[in-house]
Amino acid sequence: MDAAPVPGFLSHALLLSLLLFVIGAFGIFLRRNVITIFMCVELMLNAVNLTFVALAQSLGVAGQIFVFFVMAVAAAEAAVGLAIILAIYRHKQTVDLQNINLLKG
Repeated sequence: MDAAPVPGFLSHALLLSLLLFVIGAFGIFLRRNVITIFMCVELMLNAVNLTFVALAQSLGVAGQIFVFFVMAVAAAEAAVGLAIILAIYRHKQTVDLQNINLLKG
């Protein structure tokens, strides 16, 4: 039993996805805290997931399969990213990018 598509769903979902992606991109460029930048990357990944789901609703099931792959990569990125952030914090006692210079020794 297929449900009738909601008129304008694709355009609204893509517009929301674009808005989330732009907010995440501005957050990456404007913030200096590593945790905030990390959250902005996750926001951008979720915007891409929303795009995949919206296109899958309109075009077929293949977009939903991509969402599972993106979620798996995001989970791995979250685990590794948080481990790196914790290691840097233990070494430098800060998560501000202005105070972190790992190449100076």
